[in-house]
Amino acid sequence: MRRVSGLATISRAVPGAFATPAAASATHHRLVQAAVTSASSSHLFSQMIGGDRSAVAAPPAPYGFAGTVFFSAASSSLPQEAPPAEKLLPKDVVLYQYEACPFCNKVKAFLDYYNIPYKVVEVNPINKKEIKWSDYKKVPILNVDGEQMVDSSDIINKLVQRIDPGYPTSDADEESKWRGWVDNHLVHVLSPNIYRSPSEALESFDYITTHGNFSFMERLVAKYAGAAAMYFVSKKLKKKHSITDERAALYDAAETWVDALKGREYLGDSKPNLADLAVFGVLRPIRNLKSGQDMVEQTRIGGWYSRMEGAVGKPSAIKA
Repeated sequence: MRRVSGLATISRAVPGAFATPAAASATHHRLVQAAVTSASSSHLFSQMIGGDRSAVAAPPAPYGFAGTVFFSAASSSLPQEAPPAEKLLPKDVVLYQYEACPFCNKVKAFLDYYNIPYKVVEVNPINKKEIKWSDYKKVPILNVDGEQMVDSSDIINKLVQRIDPGYPTSDADEESKWRGWVDNHLVHVLSPNIYRSPSEALESFDYITTHGNFSFMERLVAKYAGAAAMYFVSKKLKKKHSITDERAALYDAAETWVDALKGREYLGDSKPNLADLAVFGVLRPIRNLKSGQDMVEQTRIGGWYSRMEGAVGKPSAIKA
């Protein structure tokens, strides 16, 4: 895991298009300040994958299932020391999540990489009693020092702006392009692969037996009813997104990402950027499932994924 002491500052080589003789001057260091710190089943999918704005929305599912920055090179010359990290770091961070939710895992990858301590509360996907206090009924929900944040990309943007108020917010750069690709494409090929067969659907719900303070009956219902519902949802999503071969679509997405690296260790060059963290985050919950194993074996993504595992480390959350 990337350990940070004080306000983390990542030194990166600025792409040639932005380089000037003045920028190369020894008196102006290029730095990027990074944060340290079957017909109604689609709604179930939108809930189970996290309910971000890019998720599929449809009427409630049966049986009460509620649904299951390129840092922009942001190089700047700093004439003085940055503010003390303790003035910027969140003090109390709690993530309300589904363990297998790709959007929730995207947020966790960010928190883990920047070594921001946080607690997790596993939400029951059936009754969602753990978030009854909130008007927002999807996950992830992140409470940061008493402030509620929702939608994974918005959460990450707010955390970056909190730590570095001058962080660029352009939607036109390489990093933003690939962050959008994660939300608008990559996540849509995951469900048809994760729930491709009844056995794979059940495998994906095994987490429910070990996460959360659920009763035996709640675990049983969530695992089997959830797996059955998601199996049928995946077939609808496959048709919706014109996927004819689930694995081929997954492999193509993995290869597309590797091509985007253009031989670099990460999209962010020598260090992961927010796009790297987003791709890694949504893929992390499937890595040890059959779909994830097949992806690593059949594509070139394994090298990058292993580097990301080393950079991000294991999830460091404490169960609340």
